[in-house]
Amino acid sequence: MPGTFEPIPGGGAAVALDDVEISIIRSLAVQLLELIGPGPAEDAADPLAELFADGPSEPPADPVLRRLFPDAYGDPEQAPASPAEAQERQAHSAEFRRYTENDLRAGKRENALAVIRTLDALNASDAGGAVLKLSPEESRWWLGALNDLRLAIGARLEITDEDDTELLYRLPDQDPRKPMVMAYLWLGGLQETLVTTLMP
Repeated sequence: MPGTFEPIPGGGAAVALDDVEISIIRSLAVQLLELIGPGPAEDAADPLAELFADGPSEPPADPVLRRLFPDAYGDPEQAPASPAEAQERQAHSAEFRRYTENDLRAGKRENALAVIRTLDALNASDAGGAVLKLSPEESRWWLGALNDLRLAIGARLEITDEDDTELLYRLPDQDPRKPMVMAYLWLGGLQETLVTTLMP
């Protein structure tokens, strides 16, 4: 079980993590929360109004947030056929973002918080680690958070396709990006084994 998720009775998943791994995942989840930003104030005067509040209509400036909250219309790799088409794409994307981004942010925030809560609930053993056991619902939250963490790190590393990933394997140890690359690859392994445990 070390380093890989395995299925457990009842449909959940379990993985053995050492103290360093627990610390890394928790730190990354906290950083992701800070990047996504706080949710609506809990003491809002009108929670129903908050539910129907418009979100932003412009894409985020930060490249990581742009990766986490991409435009819904238009392939960024494909140039629009005309200025009119570009303007139409932009208008559709702005409208879609205004009505969906707040909910998307809330979902990503909840996933990251679930990771932090489940890690904080662990009882580390004398050996310096613990076995994390997740319910089916917690497993889905973790899957979402692992995906977001990999997207965030991939954006920082400027990974855009599979060829970029292949180049990362060949980075020399003294390259300052190496720790981020190792985290990216490790999280990918965790994500892959968690997906496998959730498959019927």
